[in-house]
Amino acid sequence: MDKQNETVSLISAGRVQGTNVYNTSGDPLGEINDVMIDKRSGRIAYAVMSFGGFLGMGERYHPLPWGSLKYDTAQGGYVVGVTKEQLEKAPTVGRNEAPDWSDRAYESRLHDYYGIPPYWG
Repeated sequence: MDKQNETVSLISAGRVQGTNVYNTSGDPLGEINDVMIDKRSGRIAYAVMSFGGFLGMGERYHPLPWGSLKYDTAQGGYVVGVTKEQLEKAPTVGRNEAPDWSDRAYESRLHDYYGIPPYWG
């Protein structure tokens, strides 16, 4: 599917990957590396954002509750209401690690950190 099949309110999952993420001050924070979709509801639960590093070295991944992101058409990217400093202290995983999505306590910590109610309830 190419861009011509998208609308103002719809985007293909393949085009979300690589979309820039900014904070509310307009500072670039990273880009969407992947999205996690709830199998039962079909809703996007998380965006996994790459952050930091140089040429893949030292790069960390931040799982962000999907509800913490808002799309900004003027910037052509997503906006999350955290500063770079807050993001540096947020839950992360390394390049070759994966979040434990089966652990609801882990997910609860993510939602608590970003102040977003869990998508499951």
